Amino acid sequence: MRKHVQGIGKRVLTVSISLTIICLGVIIISLNTGTIRLSPLTVLQTFLGYGSPQDAMVLFEFRLPRILITMLAGIGLGISGAILQGLSRNALADPGILGLHAGASLGLIVFLTLFHSMNGASSLLIPLFTFAGGVVTAFLIIMVAYDRYNGLLPIRLLLVGIAIAAGFNAITLFLSLRLDENTYSFASRWLIGNVWGRDWIHVYALLPWIVIFVPYALFRSKSLDAFSLGDEVAVSLGIPVRRQRLLLLATAVALSCASVSMVGGVGFIGLVAPHLARRLVGPLHQYYLPIAGLVGLVILVMADTIGRSLFQPNAIPAGVVVASVGAPYFLYLLIRTK
Repeated sequence: MRKHVQGIGKRVLTVSISLTIICLGVIIISLNTGTIRLSPLTVLQTFLGYGSPQDAMVLFEFRLPRILITMLAGIGLGISGAILQGLSRNALADPGILGLHAGASLGLIVFLTLFHSMNGASSLLIPLFTFAGGVVTAFLIIMVAYDRYNGLLPIRLLLVGIAIAAGFNAITLFLSLRLDENTYSFASRWLIGNVWGRDWIHVYALLPWIVIFVPYALFRSKSLDAFSLGDEVAVSLGIPVRRQRLLLLATAVALSCASVSMVGGVGFIGLVAPHLARRLVGPLHQYYLPIAGLVGLVILVMADTIGRSLFQPNAIPAGVVVASVGAPYFLYLLIRTK
C-alpha cells in the first residue's frame, strides 16, 4: 500500500513538473508572439527595465494582462469542470454543457444593460453579475432535474441543462439587440471567447475569485472522493452531504462564471481538462484537481496564442480554437460511453 501511494506521488510530481514546464513554454511563446513581435531577448530586457517605451507598452499594457487573464480563467474552468464531474458522477458534465455559461452570459448582458461599458472600476462587478446568472441557472437545473427517489440523474442533468441554456441564450440575444451598436459589437466578441481588449482591471476582477475558491476546492477534495462513491458512502464517512454538495456546487459556479466573465463563453475546457488530468494522475481529487487546473491553463493560453498568431492579420477568438478541439473530443466521449 505504501509503495502504491509513493508511486502515485512520484507520478503526480512528474506530471506537475512536466505541465509546469509546458506552461512556462507556452507563456514565453505567447509573450513573444502577436501583431507586434517581440524577441525573447527584448521581452527579458523589457522585464528588467531596459526595453523601449513601445516594447514596455506592448508587454505590460496589452500582452501581459491578456496572458494572466487566460491563465486564471483556464485554472478556474478546469477545476470547475472537475468539481461538477465529481458531484454529478457524470463524465460528460461541463459548465458550458450544463448551461452555467449561458447563465453567466446573461448576467454579463444585464451588467452591460445597466453600465454600458466593460472598462473602468465598474468592471470589478462583472464577476458578481455572471455569478448571479450562474446561481440562477444552477438552481433551475437542480430544481427540474432532481428526482426525490433517485437524486440527480446524470442524463436528466444534461438534458435540463441544455434546455435551460437554450432559453437563457434566447434572453441574452434579446437583451443584446437592445444595446447600442458599439457596445453590442464589443459584447458579441467578448461572449464568443475573444480575449482582446483585457486590461489590468480585469485581472484584478478575476484574481480574488480564483485565489479564494481554488484553495477551498482543494481543501474539500476528500469530500469529492466520497461523493464519487455515492451518497450512502459519503454519509457513512460522516460527511454532511447536502451542505457539502451545495458549497462545492457554489464553488464550481463561482469559478466557471467568474472565468466566463473575463474570457467569454469558452466551452469544453471544463470537459477536456478533467478527463486529461484523470488519465494522467488517476481519480483521487487531491491530485486530480490541481492537475485539471494546470491542463486548463495550458489549453486556454495555447488556444489564445494560436488564435492571435497563426491567423494574422485576422485573429481567431480563443473560444473558436478551443471548440474546434473540444467538440470532436465531446463526440468521442459520447461514442465511447454508449
